[in-house]
Amino acid sequence: MGENKNAPAEQDVNQLRKVRREKLANLQAEGRDPFQITRFDVDRHTMEIKDNFDALEGQEVTIAGRMMSKRVMGKASFCNVMDLQGNIQSYVARDAVGEEPYAAFKKFDIGDLIGVKGEVFRTNAGEISVKAHEVTLLAKSLQILPEKYHGLTNTDIRYRQRYVDLIVNPEVKDTFVKRSLILREVRNFLDEQGFIEVETPVLVPNAGGAAARPFDTHYNALDEDVHLRISLELYLKRLIVGGLERVYEIGRVFRNEGLSVRHNPEFTLMEIYQAYTDYYGMMDLTENLYRTVAEKVLGTTQITYGGVDIDLGQSFERLTMVDALKKYAGIDFNEVKTEEEAKTLAGQHHVHYEKRHKKGDILNLLFEEFVEEKLVQPTFVMDHPLEISPLAKKKKDNPEYVERFELFIYGREMANAFSELNDPLDQRERFEAQEALKAAGDEEANSVDEDFLNALEHGMPPTGGIGFGIDRMVMLLTDSAAIRDVLLFPTMKSLDK
Repeated sequence: MGENKNAPAEQDVNQLRKVRREKLANLQAEGRDPFQITRFDVDRHTMEIKDNFDALEGQEVTIAGRMMSKRVMGKASFCNVMDLQGNIQSYVARDAVGEEPYAAFKKFDIGDLIGVKGEVFRTNAGEISVKAHEVTLLAKSLQILPEKYHGLTNTDIRYRQRYVDLIVNPEVKDTFVKRSLILREVRNFLDEQGFIEVETPVLVPNAGGAAARPFDTHYNALDEDVHLRISLELYLKRLIVGGLERVYEIGRVFRNEGLSVRHNPEFTLMEIYQAYTDYYGMMDLTENLYRTVAEKVLGTTQITYGGVDIDLGQSFERLTMVDALKKYAGIDFNEVKTEEEAKTLAGQHHVHYEKRHKKGDILNLLFEEFVEEKLVQPTFVMDHPLEISPLAKKKKDNPEYVERFELFIYGREMANAFSELNDPLDQRERFEAQEALKAAGDEEANSVDEDFLNALEHGMPPTGGIGFGIDRMVMLLTDSAAIRDVLLFPTMKSLDK
């Protein structure tokens, strides 16, 4: 009978666990403890067998994986074995494996790890299978898997027990395999462009390079307070100063902020810096990177996210922030000359602002309120106000704005780039302005970083730099609704709280 016909919710789960522990104790008493097995040589995966059936039919193969179902029918049984690539049926007959091994097999439970050595064949019903000659119990499952017809649907449990989620929801495994492929193709693209991958400190004395509140800790050996990095920027720019003309880093950063569909306090950031180019060079690189990775991983640049078709193959639209506000909200910010006029405008449009906000801050608030969600197809929004861009070069013809862009897809920021500020005197002024904001209570403001300023004083070439949220890129390319769906172990509130 099919072992999964009764859902665990309808049974005494504790009793089922007790029975499994008793089975293990019996095996150990008989000298057949599966946990004493140290090795099992596998020569094929399930999908490999199915894809190459014509060549493998009649051949002996050895597979291993988790038993996901079992049908015992007297002298012969069927079970389903799941491995990394998928699953395959195994036919286990008493006459083929022997009477004692068959009796032992009948006591196996759903979730047990087994190894099967046998012959590839096709059943009368047409299903590609493995006719077992030997079946080995490799590890005993002492827990009860969620009932297979309904799977694991409770999102809280899915995120807390990702190992179970991966077992019972095959599409989850596919997402994380794709994540690995995306990272591989990102690296391949950059390596082919002459970039080198580097690593920079995670524990830093000064957490700069972004507007975010850091996590703080204390380094006992040096008796110093340090922070977890919020960005990769300032160390990578030091490397540009040192003559490493094209560098990138893919690494975890940490921001002491809330949890949401798009935010996790630790996430994977990629930052890229290239000497002798500007933010237009970064736009070209970004467009080509997205297009190439989609083509390599998905086989197409036409993707669907959240039911919306998105074309990564077309040229990405380029708009200034001022022009985007005019196009999507009918607000002409060129007519705004003073901070007072900007605040009046915000009030007229019911956009909340704080006393400390300047004219440029108001522009950004209006943009976030009325424009962001409308940028569904890939769009570069350029030329941000100086007030919100302390590390970017000013525009020569309009120094109230900087050479910066953000890439938006599906109404979400996917990348942030600058023509990097390389004037150490200008940089010091902006750091000091950030210090003033910090003193006024802005916990996300930067501090003066004297060593970074010292590096700039040695001379940094004109440089383009960009930061990518890798998790958001993976969300887009795997059609995942929440950042937790692309993080193997997302941050969760402790159950003890």
